[in-house]
Amino acid sequence: MRTTRVHWIFALAAVAGAAHAQAPATKPAAIEAFAKGVQIYTCKAANGGYAWTLKAPDASLSDAKGHAIAKHFAGPSWQAEDGSVVVGEPVQASPSPDAGAISWIVLHAKSHTGSGEMASVQYIVRTRTEGGVAPATGCDASHAGTEVRVPYSAVYLFFRG
Repeated sequence: MRTTRVHWIFALAAVAGAAHAQAPATKPAAIEAFAKGVQIYTCKAANGGYAWTLKAPDASLSDAKGHAIAKHFAGPSWQAEDGSVVVGEPVQASPSPDAGAISWIVLHAKSHTGSGEMASVQYIVRTRTEGGVAPATGCDASHAGTEVRVPYSAVYLFFRG
């Protein structure tokens, strides 16, 4: 099942690449962004014990030339430099091929704000993740409410409708 999910994500990325190649030069069908930041976890009571729970991401996204293009934060939300925002909802998740990395995910846009770059985004795909996994230890009653910031990086693809 894992292999099928990963192949599905790759297939979606391939379709986007083909659409990108055929789209007019002024507005590509997909935006590729490189994220660097942290996944913020909070230690909370869970199932009779304690566990690290994802609070929010906090990352900066750049294009292939290193120019800042967006911020990623709770929602999950992405805000472009022009102020437009897309908020996603998970559709599919697959474990990363790297056991020490957060999952690869496909999200559908559930809302938009503004009329800029993010206004027409319909799907967001996170791939090529590194890091970002919650700590395996350190969350207990004495650490309840504590936050940890775990570095991560990923590639995000934003597919326009």
